[in-house]
Amino acid sequence: MKNCKELLKDLTSLACVSGSEGDAFSYLKEILSTYGDVYTDSMNNLFCTFGEGYHFLLDAHLDEIGLIVTSITDDGFIKADKCGGVDRRMLLGCEVSIWGKQEIKGVISTLPPHLQAADDEKKVPEIKDISIDTGYNKDDLEKIVSLGDSITFKKNYSELLNNRISASSLDNRAGVCALLLCLDELKKLPCKVTVMLSSQEELGTRGAKIGPYDKDVDEAIVVDVSFAYTPNCNKSDCGYLSKGPMIGFSPTIDNQMSKLLVKAAEKFDIPYQKEIMSGSTGTNADVIAVSQSGIKTALISIPEKYMHQPVEIVDINDIQNVSRLICCYVKERIGEFDA
Repeated sequence: MKNCKELLKDLTSLACVSGSEGDAFSYLKEILSTYGDVYTDSMNNLFCTFGEGYHFLLDAHLDEIGLIVTSITDDGFIKADKCGGVDRRMLLGCEVSIWGKQEIKGVISTLPPHLQAADDEKKVPEIKDISIDTGYNKDDLEKIVSLGDSITFKKNYSELLNNRISASSLDNRAGVCALLLCLDELKKLPCKVTVMLSSQEELGTRGAKIGPYDKDVDEAIVVDVSFAYTPNCNKSDCGYLSKGPMIGFSPTIDNQMSKLLVKAAEKFDIPYQKEIMSGSTGTNADVIAVSQSGIKTALISIPEKYMHQPVEIVDINDIQNVSRLICCYVKERIGEFDA
């Protein structure tokens, strides 16, 4: 397995707008096939199962927010609509890639401030007003781009100071990375593990709603990202970058599992934070918990700044500590059964 930075760089280079997750399968299958049986379902969830015994499901969603091509204008601009929770405020001037028969780079057009009306800077553009400039004319563009092709923000992996990484799609490639880093250790343990890299989370947790069916899972752990504090945020709604995994506590997930994760973190000296939610978690954990006849489910989140922006930021140490926490938790649970 590659180290965390190398793995995260590869993962964030993949184009996986919701509904197009299969574009990443060749890369991921090559990694997963060394650990167990790899397979997909009709929703484009990707699974890897290995081992025997008490069965843990580990989930991280693979998809990212983006745009989808809706038309090509006579003057060669691409019109698009959003796919997932795109923040319209930051679209103007944004660099993107259109994934047609080949990758085409483009820029979302915007007026220079010199040409704007007095109140233009106060307006948030409607999606219908967005146009993407690729430099192609209509005839050449239509040879490469089809309606329905996906559009991502520019793939812009950068290493910052203090083990921090900036990139698009860290939501939730950081979670995928944490699960992949677990595999060498989990493969040694006397239990059954299914890794589910789920689809269409950004469209309403669609992949995770059906992914666990027929798996006979005993417990599930979902790994996603959550809000790290930045200026103007409410501190009670956020965790902090570099202070470890955020262990979820919510009425919609299993309280005992959350407490056991805290216990494992403290026993093995893993830094952690508690994330308290009064209702649903807004993650795959909500739907996995009510799959089949109910699955005991926990949520671990990686603190992330600037979620759903082209420049999300995470700390490599937080990702590695999520991986460590999962491994330690599974070892402790297996030890309870063997005692």
